[in-house]
Amino acid sequence: MGNTPGSVRLGRISSVTLVGMSEAPQDPAGTTHQFQNFANQAPAPKSGPNLALIGGIVAVVAILAIIVVAVLTMG
Repeated sequence: MGNTPGSVRLGRISSVTLVGMSEAPQDPAGTTHQFQNFANQAPAPKSGPNLALIGGIVAVVAILAIIVVAVLTMG
């Protein structure tokens, strides 16, 4: 076989093996059943008063008292 003008020499054809995906992909976050159990959990009830709200109210009342005392002593 010579290389004549217009001729094409084909090389050896290699086989290719494709690896298919698994039938059931794994959910990295867990199963649907685990998520449903998490979603159905009742939120934890609050225990006691909100300390941040009470502290804020006390701070505002203290500042107002200081302002009232300062205005009354200046006048």
